[in-house]
Amino acid sequence: MNSISYSFKYTKQVEDIISCYTAENPGVVSNLRKILYSGRLGGTGKVIILPVDQGFEHGPDRSFAINKNAYDPEYHIKLAVDAGLSAYAAPLGMIECVARDYAGKIPMILKMNNGNSLSFDKKEPSQAMTSSVYDALRLGCSAIGITIYPGSLNADDMFESAKDIIQEAKSLGLATIIWSYPRSSCMSKATDIALDVIAYATHIAALLGANIIKVKLPSNSLALDTSKDVYANHINISSLDEMIAHIMQSAFCSKRIVLFSGGPNKAKDALLNEIIAIKKGGGNGSIIGRNIFQRKLEDAMLILDQIIDLYLK
Repeated sequence: MNSISYSFKYTKQVEDIISCYTAENPGVVSNLRKILYSGRLGGTGKVIILPVDQGFEHGPDRSFAINKNAYDPEYHIKLAVDAGLSAYAAPLGMIECVARDYAGKIPMILKMNNGNSLSFDKKEPSQAMTSSVYDALRLGCSAIGITIYPGSLNADDMFESAKDIIQEAKSLGLATIIWSYPRSSCMSKATDIALDVIAYATHIAALLGANIIKVKLPSNSLALDTSKDVYANHINISSLDEMIAHIMQSAFCSKRIVLFSGGPNKAKDALLNEIIAIKKGGGNGSIIGRNIFQRKLEDAMLILDQIIDLYLK
């Protein structure tokens, strides 16, 4: 099993990114550097994170039955280490299962809030706090992650909660990641990924103080009547890489790290084409879960190798 790989020579790519975080304390900057200098992409300014919070969100069987080894928390973090990824993200229990044995081998991210599919209230999406900033510290994590749902009737409460958590985490030197997912009983799935909605969600996460922002890949549709004339006159949405570039504009002109979700399991060529567009559009990388751990180990390792090679080109 490989250990964490830090670059001992600072690179311009990473240090240019770090220079955008002028308000952060040394602890946050140190943890951002750990993520940006780790794994095979260390020093390039590109990041791949393996997130495994789907067992909470969708249930263990929907998430792991397709690859029964994936019921074991160690399977995932070992995969992330062996593939040379930048970091590993998971809820409390999964991190607790592996933190001692994998301490220092890969940056870990504690996913602090989670939803579940057993809830009978389907009107509005919500997330419960399932761990604390203290848990992240005692487990040696480099960052905490939280989900917000812009557009939800619960959004204001989630923003206020995010404000408090981010403030606490940063004060203790932890980097912060926001999963910014537009979602509401009033939104269709098509609206959730409309370009103008994803750009708005990206900007909200940046305004809340996220060091790293996770969003879904956008479609070329527009959902907000108030923005359609603006897009028609000022913003090119003819290709995915141009849409990625616009998302990066919405993250303070690329002054915040933006990672894109891999989404549901899809064909390898479709996934690789998305990676090409993310890189061409100036995105910082990917957070890919189901498209990795729902594949057989040898297939997962092969596709990660190909993804890393594309980001290295």
